[in-house]
Amino acid sequence: MVMGGAVRGVVVHHALLQYEIGQPKNNKSNPIFALLRKLRFSDIRTAISYELALSADQVNFLQTMAEQHSFECLPLTASSPDIAPREIAHIWGHTSGTILYLLPNCDASPPITCAFFSIAPGQNCFFSSSDAEVTSAMHKSNLIYMDKLDELSLTICRLNKQAISNNVLTVGYIMKPSREEDFAKRGAFPMYPTPNGLIFLPLTFELPISTQLEEVDVILHKATDEIVSIELNSSSEPSYKISYTTGMQELQRYIENHNHCFEVDPLNSIYPVLDRLKIQQMLLGLEDLNAEGCCKVRAPHFLKVNSFDEPDFVQKLHDAKLSVPTIVKPQVACGVADAHSMAIVFKVEEFKNLNVPLPAVVQEYVDHSSTLFKFYVLGERVFHAVKKSTPNADILIKSSETNGPGPLLFDSLKSLPTATANQHSGGQDLGLDLGLVKEAAMWLTRMLGLTIFGFDVVIQEGSGDHVIVDVNYLPSFKEVSDDIAIPAFWDAVKKRADSSNAMKSVDKQETNKCKTGQSPV
Repeated sequence: MVMGGAVRGVVVHHALLQYEIGQPKNNKSNPIFALLRKLRFSDIRTAISYELALSADQVNFLQTMAEQHSFECLPLTASSPDIAPREIAHIWGHTSGTILYLLPNCDASPPITCAFFSIAPGQNCFFSSSDAEVTSAMHKSNLIYMDKLDELSLTICRLNKQAISNNVLTVGYIMKPSREEDFAKRGAFPMYPTPNGLIFLPLTFELPISTQLEEVDVILHKATDEIVSIELNSSSEPSYKISYTTGMQELQRYIENHNHCFEVDPLNSIYPVLDRLKIQQMLLGLEDLNAEGCCKVRAPHFLKVNSFDEPDFVQKLHDAKLSVPTIVKPQVACGVADAHSMAIVFKVEEFKNLNVPLPAVVQEYVDHSSTLFKFYVLGERVFHAVKKSTPNADILIKSSETNGPGPLLFDSLKSLPTATANQHSGGQDLGLDLGLVKEAAMWLTRMLGLTIFGFDVVIQEGSGDHVIVDVNYLPSFKEVSDDIAIPAFWDAVKKRADSSNAMKSVDKQETNKCKTGQSPV
């Protein structure tokens, strides 16, 4: 066990930061600063150190950069691992726990030295962890050696697990940096245990995946961030070939060959949400939830289109119960650059030469009083938020006449047209049947096999139909208060892990029975 408890502070010598003096814009996207921000988001005290002999210009620049990223700046008389820890312990005397001090290992290999020591609670003194057994390529006394700073998160994870106990689950996560930072700054990915026993470890393709996953029990991913291309066939049945980045392919191979860790959620469970046609076809099954005399939950009417020039195209629209205006979406729902390039079409002739990627899905445009209900499913819990949405069809048509002929083209992630305060046709009270939508959420959970996902609902004026117009995997759920959503997120991951471990235990027992000649239950 590491003396002094979990890692509560990290100090990095300025020479490791690879910064450019006088170039703050270049430093803003510095991956090392992004790594250090992850520590800060985990409530790990984070600082940049420098020697007192450093020039005034360099000191001013470091202080500016530290302030920009909400780090501390620590002046030290010397950078050696023998002297600096005592000075850090004196400055951080009220920070109880293990502290890491990283500095260049000059003219030696590995190039980074990490001294770790512990500050006694409430005292301006420290004791080193000379008896610590740290799983690392190299270790000596209270020193760990690293080849690159990317190893820092993995080192913290190992030290924390040893300091606290092995009765915690380590969740390795991978997603694009902007999404990761959005989750992390809300406290979703702490590197120390959550109340229900989870430690989060950011995975990186800069290090061998196999080394990192040896520490991991659960893999949380936004695999759509790692898609290179998706190829759809031209038949009426949904079929696709997905190409992932090299790193994601390595992750897949590891999961296939090792059963000690599992995914939240498995890749084959997220495939339906990549394909708008597949989702639309699946949503047709919502009809089974409806009872006579009650409001309905349903899919929108839709039609798959391979070409807008088909001779019987207008008849196909009619057969699919579609009339203009309609919304046209690419069949590929995410993971590629133009997946969110959409159009609202006001006249049938506007389909000709429409600039929406094919194959596409033509979807019913539902009059919904400009109100969208965003639902989030986190395991067994369902949350929702209300957002302003696009105007009703009559207002859209008037706007199109004012703004000139042609379809309304937009990127649904950036420029979704929304109604103004005086554009709510009818102004009627939309009666959300929360019980019905929660029943639909549990139905989707069973059908998709997903733990964390979201979907959008609009309520049709007049009929009161609850229409599910979109489904997505691992949404940000940022419309829900963090103090409610983040614990629910942790709980969903933990319960999924417990369920998977229970299933593995049963499978193992059945296998052992078969080996001993007993009849399985």
